[in-house]
Amino acid sequence: MAGSPPYAEFVPSHRVAIVVPATFTLFELGVAVEAFAAPWYDVAVCTAQPSGASARGGLFTAQIAHGMEAVDAADTIVVPEARSVDDPAELEVLAALRRAHDRGARLASFCSGAFVLAAAGVLDGRRATTHWKYARQLAERYPQIQVEPNVLYVDEGHVLTSAGTAAGVDLSLHMIRSDHGAAVARQIARAMVVPPHREGGQAQYIMTPVPTSSGREDGVNAVLVQVADNLDRDYSVAEMAAMAIMSPRHFSRRFREATGTTPNQWLLSMRLTRVRELLEETDESIDTIARLVGFGSSITLRHHFLRTLQTSPSAYRKTFREPTVA
Repeated sequence: MAGSPPYAEFVPSHRVAIVVPATFTLFELGVAVEAFAAPWYDVAVCTAQPSGASARGGLFTAQIAHGMEAVDAADTIVVPEARSVDDPAELEVLAALRRAHDRGARLASFCSGAFVLAAAGVLDGRRATTHWKYARQLAERYPQIQVEPNVLYVDEGHVLTSAGTAAGVDLSLHMIRSDHGAAVARQIARAMVVPPHREGGQAQYIMTPVPTSSGREDGVNAVLVQVADNLDRDYSVAEMAAMAIMSPRHFSRRFREATGTTPNQWLLSMRLTRVRELLEETDESIDTIARLVGFGSSITLRHHFLRTLQTSPSAYRKTFREPTVA
Protein backbone atom coordinates (compact mmCIF):
# COMPACT_ATOMS: atom_id res chain seq x y z
CA MET A 1 0.00 0.00 0.00
CA ALA A 2 1.53 3.29 -1.13
CA GLY A 3 2.40 5.64 1.68
CA SER A 4 2.02 2.97 4.35
CA PRO A 5 2.36 4.34 7.88
CA PRO A 6 5.24 3.22 10.12
CA TYR A 7 3.52 0.30 11.82
CA ALA A 8 4.73 -0.31 15.33
CA GLU A 9 5.03 -4.06 14.97
CA PHE A 10 4.46 -6.91 12.60
CA VAL A 11 1.45 -9.11 13.28
CA PRO A 12 1.19 -12.65 11.85
CA SER A 13 -0.72 -12.90 8.58
CA HIS A 14 -4.45 -13.41 8.41
CA ARG A 15 -5.64 -14.76 5.05
CA VAL A 16 -8.21 -12.63 3.23
CA ALA A 17 -9.91 -13.72 -0.01
CA ILE A 18 -11.59 -10.98 -2.06
CA VAL A 19 -14.18 -12.53 -4.38
CA VAL A 20 -15.03 -10.58 -7.54
CA PRO A 21 -17.31 -11.40 -10.49
CA ALA A 22 -15.88 -12.03 -13.95
CA THR A 23 -16.67 -8.42 -14.83
CA PHE A 24 -15.80 -6.35 -11.79
CA THR A 25 -15.80 -2.70 -10.73
CA LEU A 26 -12.41 -1.16 -10.00
CA PHE A 27 -13.51 0.99 -7.07
CA GLU A 28 -15.15 -1.84 -5.13
CA LEU A 29 -12.11 -4.07 -5.58
CA GLY A 30 -9.74 -1.18 -4.81
CA VAL A 31 -11.45 -0.41 -1.49
CA ALA A 32 -11.05 -4.01 -0.30
CA VAL A 33 -7.43 -4.28 -1.45
CA GLU A 34 -6.42 -0.90 -0.01
CA ALA A 35 -8.00 -1.65 3.36
CA PHE A 36 -6.50 -5.10 3.86
CA ALA A 37 -3.16 -4.75 2.03
CA ALA A 38 -1.28 -4.40 5.32
CA PRO A 39 1.53 -6.54 6.76
CA TRP A 40 -0.71 -8.79 8.85
CA TYR A 41 -3.23 -9.58 6.08
CA ASP A 42 -2.32 -11.98 3.30
CA VAL A 43 -4.68 -10.88 0.49
CA ALA A 44 -5.72 -12.97 -2.51
CA VAL A 45 -8.15 -11.74 -5.18
CA CYS A 46 -10.18 -14.58 -6.66
CA THR A 47 -13.01 -15.26 -9.07
CA ALA A 48 -14.95 -18.27 -10.34
CA GLN A 49 -13.05 -18.42 -13.64
CA PRO A 50 -9.68 -16.64 -13.18
CA SER A 51 -8.67 -16.59 -16.85
CA GLY A 52 -11.42 -14.29 -18.10
CA ALA A 53 -11.78 -11.47 -15.56
CA SER A 54 -12.08 -7.89 -16.82
CA ALA A 55 -12.81 -4.44 -15.41
CA ARG A 56 -16.34 -3.14 -15.88
CA GLY A 57 -16.49 -0.78 -18.84
CA GLY A 58 -14.02 -2.78 -20.90
CA LEU A 59 -11.02 -0.61 -20.04
CA PHE A 60 -8.70 -3.56 -19.57
CA THR A 61 -8.56 -7.22 -18.65
CA ALA A 62 -7.01 -8.44 -15.40
CA GLN A 63 -5.01 -11.52 -14.59
CA ILE A 64 -6.57 -13.00 -11.45
CA ALA A 65 -4.56 -15.99 -10.38
CA HIS A 66 -6.89 -17.54 -7.83
CA GLY A 67 -10.14 -19.45 -7.98
CA MET A 68 -12.32 -20.72 -5.16
CA GLU A 69 -9.38 -22.51 -3.54
CA ALA A 70 -8.49 -19.07 -2.08
CA VAL A 71 -11.88 -18.93 -0.37
CA ASP A 72 -11.38 -22.41 1.07
CA ALA A 73 -8.05 -21.32 2.56
CA ALA A 74 -9.14 -17.90 3.87
CA ASP A 75 -9.88 -16.72 7.39
CA THR A 76 -11.92 -13.76 6.04
CA ILE A 77 -13.81 -13.56 2.74
CA VAL A 78 -14.82 -10.16 1.35
CA VAL A 79 -17.42 -9.85 -1.43
CA PRO A 80 -17.20 -6.27 -2.78
CA GLU A 81 -20.06 -6.59 -5.29
CA ALA A 82 -22.53 -8.93 -6.92
CA ARG A 83 -22.44 -9.98 -10.54
CA SER A 84 -25.93 -8.43 -10.59
CA VAL A 85 -28.72 -8.20 -8.03
CA ASP A 86 -30.83 -10.57 -10.19
CA ASP A 87 -28.05 -13.14 -10.69
CA PRO A 88 -25.61 -12.50 -7.83
CA ALA A 89 -22.85 -15.07 -8.39
CA GLU A 90 -21.81 -18.35 -9.98
CA LEU A 91 -22.85 -21.59 -8.28
CA GLU A 92 -19.24 -22.40 -7.37
CA VAL A 93 -18.92 -19.05 -5.59
CA LEU A 94 -22.09 -19.67 -3.57
CA ALA A 95 -20.93 -23.18 -2.69
CA ALA A 96 -17.53 -21.90 -1.56
CA LEU A 97 -19.15 -19.25 0.64
CA ARG A 98 -21.37 -21.87 2.26
CA ARG A 99 -18.34 -24.03 2.99
CA ALA A 100 -16.53 -21.05 4.47
CA HIS A 101 -19.52 -20.19 6.64
CA ASP A 102 -19.86 -23.78 7.83
CA ARG A 103 -16.23 -23.90 8.99
CA GLY A 104 -16.54 -20.57 10.85
CA ALA A 105 -14.73 -18.19 8.49
CA ARG A 106 -15.68 -14.50 8.59
CA LEU A 107 -17.74 -13.28 5.60
CA ALA A 108 -18.23 -9.63 4.69
CA SER A 109 -19.90 -7.79 1.82
CA PHE A 110 -19.86 -4.29 0.40
CA CYS A 111 -22.83 -2.71 -1.35
CA SER A 112 -24.55 -5.22 -3.72
CA GLY A 113 -22.29 -7.98 -2.39
CA ALA A 114 -25.01 -8.58 0.20
CA PHE A 115 -27.02 -10.27 -2.56
CA VAL A 116 -24.21 -12.81 -2.97
CA LEU A 117 -24.24 -13.65 0.75
CA ALA A 118 -28.04 -13.76 0.65
CA ALA A 119 -28.04 -16.12 -2.32
CA ALA A 120 -25.58 -18.35 -0.47
CA GLY A 121 -28.06 -18.48 2.43
CA VAL A 122 -25.64 -17.18 5.05
CA LEU A 123 -27.77 -14.11 5.87
CA ASP A 124 -30.90 -16.10 6.74
CA GLY A 125 -32.27 -15.05 10.12
CA ARG A 126 -29.75 -12.22 10.42
CA ARG A 127 -29.72 -8.45 10.13
CA ALA A 128 -28.01 -7.08 7.03
CA THR A 129 -27.66 -3.94 4.97
CA THR A 130 -26.82 -2.92 1.41
CA HIS A 131 -26.83 0.26 -0.65
CA TRP A 132 -30.03 2.19 0.02
CA LYS A 133 -31.14 1.88 -3.62
CA TYR A 134 -31.06 -1.95 -3.33
CA ALA A 135 -32.50 -2.28 0.18
CA ARG A 136 -36.11 -2.84 -0.88
CA GLN A 137 -35.09 -5.45 -3.46
CA LEU A 138 -33.01 -7.30 -0.90
CA ALA A 139 -35.87 -7.32 1.61
CA GLU A 140 -38.45 -8.43 -0.96
CA ARG A 141 -36.28 -11.12 -2.54
CA TYR A 142 -35.00 -12.53 0.75
CA PRO A 143 -37.78 -12.02 3.37
CA GLN A 144 -35.88 -14.17 5.88
CA ILE A 145 -33.31 -11.38 6.21
CA GLN A 146 -33.92 -8.37 8.48
CA VAL A 147 -32.74 -5.57 6.19
CA GLU A 148 -31.47 -2.41 7.93
CA PRO A 149 -31.60 0.23 5.16
CA ASN A 150 -30.19 3.23 7.04
CA VAL A 151 -27.00 1.99 8.70
CA LEU A 152 -23.46 2.11 7.30
CA TYR A 153 -22.75 -1.50 8.25
CA VAL A 154 -24.09 -4.42 10.26
CA ASP A 155 -21.88 -6.71 12.34
CA GLU A 156 -23.53 -10.07 13.01
CA GLY A 157 -20.40 -11.76 14.30
CA HIS A 158 -19.00 -13.96 11.53
CA VAL A 159 -21.20 -12.32 8.87
CA LEU A 160 -20.93 -8.58 8.20
CA THR A 161 -22.52 -6.35 5.54
CA SER A 162 -22.05 -2.72 4.54
CA ALA A 163 -24.06 -0.14 2.64
CA GLY A 164 -22.81 1.68 -0.48
CA THR A 165 -19.25 1.05 -1.60
CA ALA A 166 -17.69 3.85 0.46
CA ALA A 167 -19.29 2.28 3.53
CA GLY A 168 -17.07 -0.69 2.74
CA VAL A 169 -14.25 1.48 4.07
CA ASP A 170 -16.16 1.90 7.34
CA LEU A 171 -16.78 -1.83 7.58
CA SER A 172 -13.17 -2.69 6.74
CA LEU A 173 -11.85 -0.33 9.42
CA HIS A 174 -14.33 -1.84 11.89
CA MET A 175 -13.02 -5.33 11.07
CA ILE A 176 -9.40 -4.18 11.35
CA ARG A 177 -10.22 -2.50 14.67
CA SER A 178 -11.73 -5.77 15.91
CA ASP A 179 -8.68 -7.76 14.76
CA HIS A 180 -5.83 -5.45 15.77
CA GLY A 181 -7.19 -2.58 17.86
CA ALA A 182 -8.14 1.06 17.42
CA ALA A 183 -4.58 2.34 17.01
CA VAL A 184 -3.97 0.17 13.94
CA ALA A 185 -7.36 1.13 12.46
CA ARG A 186 -6.48 4.81 12.93
CA GLN A 187 -3.12 4.32 11.17
CA ILE A 188 -4.77 2.67 8.19
CA ALA A 189 -7.54 5.30 8.10
CA ARG A 190 -4.88 8.02 8.10
CA ALA A 191 -3.08 6.36 5.19
CA MET A 192 -6.39 6.15 3.28
CA VAL A 193 -7.23 9.78 4.22
CA VAL A 194 -10.60 8.85 5.71
CA PRO A 195 -12.09 9.27 9.19
CA PRO A 196 -11.48 6.18 11.36
CA HIS A 197 -15.15 6.21 12.34
CA ARG A 198 -18.18 7.98 10.89
CA GLU A 199 -21.26 8.72 12.96
CA GLY A 200 -24.78 8.07 11.74
CA GLY A 201 -26.13 5.93 8.92
CA GLN A 202 -26.30 6.00 5.18
CA ALA A 203 -29.46 8.12 5.25
CA GLN A 204 -27.21 11.14 5.71
CA TYR A 205 -25.67 10.47 2.27
CA ILE A 206 -28.96 10.31 0.36
CA MET A 207 -29.80 13.73 -1.03
CA THR A 208 -33.36 14.53 -2.17
CA PRO A 209 -33.46 15.74 -5.78
CA VAL A 210 -35.56 18.80 -6.65
CA PRO A 211 -38.58 17.51 -8.58
CA THR A 212 -38.97 18.52 -12.20
CA SER A 213 -42.07 18.64 -14.31
CA SER A 214 -43.12 15.65 -16.39
CA GLY A 215 -45.93 17.68 -17.88
CA ARG A 216 -48.61 15.64 -16.09
CA GLU A 217 -48.85 17.16 -12.62
CA ASP A 218 -51.04 20.19 -13.41
CA GLY A 219 -50.56 22.71 -10.61
CA VAL A 220 -48.60 20.35 -8.40
CA ASN A 221 -45.27 21.11 -10.04
CA ALA A 222 -45.78 24.85 -9.60
CA VAL A 223 -46.28 24.21 -5.88
CA LEU A 224 -43.12 22.10 -5.72
CA VAL A 225 -41.04 24.86 -7.24
CA GLN A 226 -42.58 27.68 -5.20
CA VAL A 227 -42.31 25.86 -1.88
CA ALA A 228 -38.75 24.66 -2.59
CA ASP A 229 -37.72 28.27 -3.26
CA ASN A 230 -39.36 29.56 -0.06
CA LEU A 231 -38.76 26.95 2.62
CA ASP A 232 -38.65 29.53 5.41
CA ARG A 233 -42.44 29.86 5.28
CA ASP A 234 -45.01 27.69 7.04
CA TYR A 235 -47.14 25.51 4.73
CA SER A 236 -50.20 23.45 5.47
CA VAL A 237 -51.65 20.98 2.99
CA ALA A 238 -54.67 23.28 2.61
CA GLU A 239 -52.41 26.22 1.72
CA MET A 240 -50.46 24.19 -0.83
CA ALA A 241 -53.73 22.91 -2.31
CA ALA A 242 -54.97 26.50 -2.65
CA MET A 243 -51.75 27.39 -4.47
CA ALA A 244 -52.50 24.58 -6.94
CA ILE A 245 -56.18 25.62 -7.16
CA MET A 246 -57.35 22.23 -5.93
CA SER A 247 -59.20 20.82 -2.98
CA PRO A 248 -56.89 19.42 -0.27
CA ARG A 249 -58.05 15.85 -0.97
CA HIS A 250 -57.58 16.13 -4.72
CA PHE A 251 -54.23 17.87 -4.25
CA SER A 252 -52.94 15.18 -1.89
CA ARG A 253 -53.89 12.46 -4.37
CA ARG A 254 -52.27 14.25 -7.32
CA PHE A 255 -49.23 15.10 -5.20
CA ARG A 256 -48.65 11.44 -4.37
CA GLU A 257 -49.07 10.50 -8.04
CA ALA A 258 -46.44 13.11 -8.99
CA THR A 259 -43.89 12.55 -6.21
CA GLY A 260 -44.62 9.17 -4.64
CA THR A 261 -45.03 10.69 -1.17
CA THR A 262 -47.28 13.00 0.86
CA PRO A 263 -47.02 16.81 0.84
CA ASN A 264 -45.85 16.90 4.47
CA GLN A 265 -43.24 14.19 4.02
CA TRP A 266 -41.92 15.84 0.86
CA LEU A 267 -41.72 19.20 2.64
CA LEU A 268 -39.80 17.63 5.53
CA SER A 269 -37.38 15.97 3.09
CA MET A 270 -36.80 19.24 1.25
CA ARG A 271 -36.14 21.06 4.51
CA LEU A 272 -33.67 18.43 5.68
CA THR A 273 -31.90 18.51 2.33
CA ARG A 274 -31.52 22.28 2.61
CA VAL A 275 -30.29 21.93 6.21
CA ARG A 276 -27.59 19.55 5.01
CA GLU A 277 -26.54 21.94 2.25
CA LEU A 278 -26.26 24.82 4.72
CA LEU A 279 -24.33 22.68 7.20
CA GLU A 280 -21.90 21.68 4.46
CA GLU A 281 -21.54 25.04 2.72
CA THR A 282 -21.95 27.72 5.40
CA ASP A 283 -20.98 28.57 8.97
CA GLU A 284 -24.52 29.63 9.92
CA SER A 285 -25.60 28.64 13.41
CA ILE A 286 -28.13 25.84 13.92
CA ASP A 287 -30.67 28.43 15.13
CA THR A 288 -30.25 30.47 11.94
CA ILE A 289 -30.48 27.41 9.73
CA ALA A 290 -33.66 26.32 11.52
CA ARG A 291 -35.22 29.69 10.73
CA LEU A 292 -34.04 29.72 7.11
CA VAL A 293 -35.55 26.33 6.30
CA GLY A 294 -38.83 26.75 8.18
CA PHE A 295 -38.26 24.53 11.20
CA GLY A 296 -38.72 27.52 13.49
CA SER A 297 -36.44 26.34 16.27
CA SER A 298 -33.19 24.43 16.60
CA ILE A 299 -34.97 21.94 18.86
CA THR A 300 -37.37 20.98 16.08
CA LEU A 301 -34.54 20.84 13.54
CA ARG A 302 -32.41 18.58 15.75
CA HIS A 303 -35.38 16.28 16.42
CA HIS A 304 -36.14 15.70 12.73
CA PHE A 305 -32.48 15.54 11.74
CA LEU A 306 -31.63 12.88 14.32
CA ARG A 307 -34.77 10.84 13.68
CA THR A 308 -34.29 10.82 9.91
CA LEU A 309 -30.50 10.78 9.50
CA GLN A 310 -29.40 9.01 12.71
CA THR A 311 -26.85 11.71 13.50
CA SER A 312 -26.83 15.24 14.92
CA PRO A 313 -26.44 18.43 12.85
CA SER A 314 -23.14 19.14 14.61
CA ALA A 315 -21.74 15.69 13.90
CA TYR A 316 -22.90 15.92 10.29
CA ARG A 317 -21.22 19.30 9.84
CA LYS A 318 -18.01 18.03 11.39
CA THR A 319 -17.93 15.06 9.01
CA PHE A 320 -18.64 16.97 5.83
CA ARG A 321 -16.71 20.17 6.59
CA GLU A 322 -13.74 18.50 8.29
CA PRO A 323 -10.45 19.54 6.62
CA THR A 324 -8.81 16.82 4.57
CA VAL A 325 -5.73 15.35 6.22
CA ALA A 326 -2.66 16.20 4.13
